[in-house]
Amino acid sequence: MSTRRLGEMTTVEAAAAVVDSPVVLLPAGAFEQHGPGLPLATDLIRAEAVCDRVAEALGGTAVVGPSLPVGVSPHHLAFAGTISLTTTTFATLVREYVDGLYRHGWRRICVVTGHGGNDATLATVAQDLLAARPDLQFAWSPLTTLAADVVAAAGPPEVSGHSGQAETAQMLAVAPHLVHTDRLAAGTTRLAELDAFGALARRRGGPRLTAPYDRLSGNGVLGDPRRADPEHGEAIVAAIVDRITDFVTAWLRA
Repeated sequence: MSTRRLGEMTTVEAAAAVVDSPVVLLPAGAFEQHGPGLPLATDLIRAEAVCDRVAEALGGTAVVGPSLPVGVSPHHLAFAGTISLTTTTFATLVREYVDGLYRHGWRRICVVTGHGGNDATLATVAQDLLAARPDLQFAWSPLTTLAADVVAAAGPPEVSGHSGQAETAQMLAVAPHLVHTDRLAAGTTRLAELDAFGALARRRGGPRLTAPYDRLSGNGVLGDPRRADPEHGEAIVAAIVDRITDFVTAWLRA
């Protein structure tokens, strides 16, 4: 069965889908720099690919709803092309998407976000919706961190993250035509390369700063994307899809 996308349906088909496909998946991303080798829409492209695969794996019980293409990215604004929403605007968009779907009968909605900068806002929206619409079941999921064990199988680099090995590998798996392999370049790869501000921002455990990426890396990359392998990327994406699919399957049975 092919992926069911709400935007490709007529209003008559959408009315039927409320009954046949009780779960809506909303892909969320960002419009921000991803170094010299990856496109600005990397986070959305990965989220859309995952949502399509999950919907297909579920065999028609889920539809893919409208995307949220721009996210919360103030930390990337020093780099050309980046567009960022405030947390208030992003939260409003999510709630209004949900309100529209709720109005027509959907009660299970899951946002799948490819951008970690959206996480805190989504957690807040989830709490607000719990109070405002107690009969609505709202969930959200990250991507890469959901498959942290598979990511780690490639070896633990000293510094990794944005536009690095794991993210580039996923793009090589889902949209290789958009990866400029000849332009891939290592960014910050060692903790010693971070200044004091950046070191505080990247620390693990305890308080953390929110740092602008130009303070963390001259080219906006954390790690070395030249090490990315499409097979590893496919393994990461497959693990993410399996885990979200398992969650939704259990959700429908609850």
